[in-house]
Amino acid sequence: MTVRSRFADRIDIFVDVMHQWDERAMLSISEARFLRRVPRVFIAATYLGDGYIWGGLALGLLAFGGSRGRWNVLAGFVITVANLIAVRLLKALFSRERPEDMVEEMRGRLKDVYSFPSGHATTSFGLAWLVATAYPVPLVQALVYAVASVIALSRVMLREHYLSDVVAGALLGTFVAASILYVFRWAPF
Repeated sequence: MTVRSRFADRIDIFVDVMHQWDERAMLSISEARFLRRVPRVFIAATYLGDGYIWGGLALGLLAFGGSRGRWNVLAGFVITVANLIAVRLLKALFSRERPEDMVEEMRGRLKDVYSFPSGHATTSFGLAWLVATAYPVPLVQALVYAVASVIALSRVMLREHYLSDVVAGALLGTFVAASILYVFRWAPF
């Protein structure tokens, strides 16, 4: 057995172990009694995470935020487009299938068949980073990260994503947003 084949075997074992852990984590979260008491919250969070909540925030900033609000909406648009491109590329690269035992009626509303990384988590955490950076008020920061976290958790709760999908999405969205804001550091945030 060559060094390359032993390395490939170890990678395969690692991937299998991680996938088993991911399935157990998803089932533990989606079957947790305290979370099952509020299923409508997670269904609403998933639908709001399709962009409605962030679009509503953008409309509010456009209407009442002045030039600073308009600049932040533009930055949010750039961050969202960059995150969507990154998500599409990574989903095509990894081609990880969504959880098998997904609720049948949810399957009809899925926009793609791949799950890694979660687009909802990527977008939500990217925009949460922007809002937390642009408006450094602790209450605003806590609120926007709570919203992003509930949206991400809803994806696991509804078994549309594994836990690692949303964690990777949250990290990716934050990294992309921080990178874009660093490039635009001359902006009036």
